[in-house]
Amino acid sequence: SGTWKISRIKLCPDTNFALSSMHYVYTLCSVKDKNLYIGCTNNLRRRLVEHNSGKSFSTMPRRPFTLVYYEAYTSEEDARKREQRLKLRGQARNHLMTRLSASLRQARS
Repeated sequence: SGTWKISRIKLCPDTNFALSSMHYVYTLCSVKDKNLYIGCTNNLRRRLVEHNSGKSFSTMPRRPFTLVYYEAYTSEEDARKREQRLKLRGQARNHLMTRLSASLRQARS
């Protein structure tokens, strides 16, 4: 019979979710032009470093960025769907902008 490889997965002490399997939808504010960028990743800290170091072609000329909001999902599919809804500039995006109005004012000042 086969051998099972057991890997250690770090769990969040509060929720018991596997931290390595989270997917994030995030909103960045450009310090340079004050506009927003919405993205999706499985490693939020790494992705913010990539945006600010110029490794992301789409955001390179607009850096530096500050993180103004993120949502965490255990399902990559759910995170990708949410990202697309926010990028369409429809009701989901308008609702998020209303919720973040104070944070956005602070980031843009």
